[in-house]
Amino acid sequence: MPIRGVLFDVDDTLFDYTHSEQTGILAHLRDIGLLERLPRPQAALTLWRDVMEDQYARYLAGQLTFRGQQYERTRQFLARLGQDGAEHLSDDQAAAWFAGYAAHRDAAWAAFPDAGPALRRLAPHYRLGIVSNSDTDHQRRKLRAIGLLDHFGDALVCSDQHGEAKPAPGIFHAGCAALGLPPHEVAYVGDKYTLDAEGARDAGLHAFWLDRAVSNTPVADGIHVLHSLTTLAHALTRALTP
Repeated sequence: MPIRGVLFDVDDTLFDYTHSEQTGILAHLRDIGLLERLPRPQAALTLWRDVMEDQYARYLAGQLTFRGQQYERTRQFLARLGQDGAEHLSDDQAAAWFAGYAAHRDAAWAAFPDAGPALRRLAPHYRLGIVSNSDTDHQRRKLRAIGLLDHFGDALVCSDQHGEAKPAPGIFHAGCAALGLPPHEVAYVGDKYTLDAEGARDAGLHAFWLDRAVSNTPVADGIHVLHSLTTLAHALTRALTP
């Protein structure tokens, strides 16, 4: 059967999340006079990412709200930087601190250069959609800001509204349903090997792992590797060739 639809992850697949995060946290720390007091500013970025991974996992597990994980990230990050009283910041205080970071982060929001051209090339031939482990309103706003939202229409499935997160098969199947296609006629493209590639494959979709770093990591059977979205259209055709 032909591939008739393509579902995408958002962060670090279509959208350069890593760059915007780095720009946002370093600029915010500079604004509040903390960056120059840190012996290794790059270590602060690593700490921010580690804290984010921990607290975002709690959000995906239903232990925190989307806003709640932002507040907890702020408290834990500042506490681990040694800021007195950080763990006891009120929600309003944490929200204000996070908003300073988010203002810099959002100003740096950008699609990867290959994302728009790839979507425009696919649009005449495939149904396109999103499956993301995130908040629906946040991802919709982000995709609109970087000029990609119109490619997906209403086919935007996020974990907050669906009720479960990747790699659960159900969220991939919900994405396929949004396209009006069965899983075996849908490809999924994402940058996380376990969540995206293995999850999509195990859900019965054609799995494409976007390894932008060209890590040369061995992959399991049934997973196709991309290093750029530029080659996606050709790869979709090649995936069906015995």
